Amino acid sequence: MGRIRPLKTLRHFLDAIKFEHTVFALPFAYIAMVLAAGGWPGLHVVVWVTLAMVGGRTLAMSVNRLADRVIDARNPRTAGRHLPAGLLHPGQVAAAATAAAALLFFSAWQLNPLCLALAPLAAAFLIGYSYTKRFTWWSHWILGFTDGIAAAGGWIAVTAAFDRPVFVLWFALTVWIGGFDLIYACQDVEFDRSSGLHSVPARFGIPTALRVARLCHALTVGAFALLGVMTGLGWPYWVGLLVVTALLLYEHSLVSPTDLSRLDIAFFNVNGYIAVILFAAVLAGRWA
Repeated sequence: MGRIRPLKTLRHFLDAIKFEHTVFALPFAYIAMVLAAGGWPGLHVVVWVTLAMVGGRTLAMSVNRLADRVIDARNPRTAGRHLPAGLLHPGQVAAAATAAAALLFFSAWQLNPLCLALAPLAAAFLIGYSYTKRFTWWSHWILGFTDGIAAAGGWIAVTAAFDRPVFVLWFALTVWIGGFDLIYACQDVEFDRSSGLHSVPARFGIPTALRVARLCHALTVGAFALLGVMTGLGWPYWVGLLVVTALLLYEHSLVSPTDLSRLDIAFFNVNGYIAVILFAAVLAGRWA
C-alpha cells in the first residue's frame, strides 16, 4: 500500500496539471530550434529545452491550480478538480511547483547565459498569468504571450540571441492561444461576472468573444504565413498551413453563441492536432 499511494498521488497530480497538454507548446519550442539552427540543433539543446519546457509548464499549471483552488471550489464546472475535491493537498502541489522551477532554472543554466538570465522573467510570467483574470480581460493574450515564451526559449537556446522570425512565431502563438482561450472562457461567463473575474466573454458577451477569437485565428494564419516566407520554408510547410487553416475553421464551426456543447472538442482535440501538424510541416518544409 505504501508504494501504491505515491503512485496514485502522482497520477492525480499529472491529471490535475493536464500534463498531456504540453503538446500545445512543446512543438513550438522544437519549431524554433529547427528554424534557428537551420536543421538539427543537436542533442544537448533538444534535451535541455525539453526539460526546461516540462519544468516551465509544470510550474505554470501547478501555480494555476493553487491560485484558483478557492475559485474552482465555487464554480460548479471546476469543483471536482483535484485540489477542491481533496484529492491533492496544496503542500504537495507547492512542492511540485518548487521542483519544477528548479528544473527550469537548471535547464536554462545548461543551455547558455542568456537563457539563464531570462529564466527569472519567464518564471514571473509563468507564475503571474494565473492572477491576471482578477484585474484585466487582456488575460487571454497574456496567457498566449506566456505560452509563446516556449518559442523564444527554443530560439535563444540555439543562437543565444533574438532574431526577427522568433518574434513572428511568438506573435502567432500569442494570438492563437489567446483565441482559443477566448472560446474556452465562454463557458464561464455567468460565474465570472458573479465572481468579479475578468474575461472578454464576461465583459463584452459571447458573440463578441467568438468574433474576436476568429480575428485572432486569422492573424495566426497570417503570422505563420509570414514566418514561412521569412525562413524560406518549402511547399510541404504551405500544405501543412492549409490543413491548419481548415482545422481552425472547423474549430469555429463547432461553437456558436447558443451552443457550446462541443467546446471541449474544439479546445483540446483540434488545437493538439494543430501544434503537431505545424511542427511536422516545418520539418518537411525545411528539408523539402
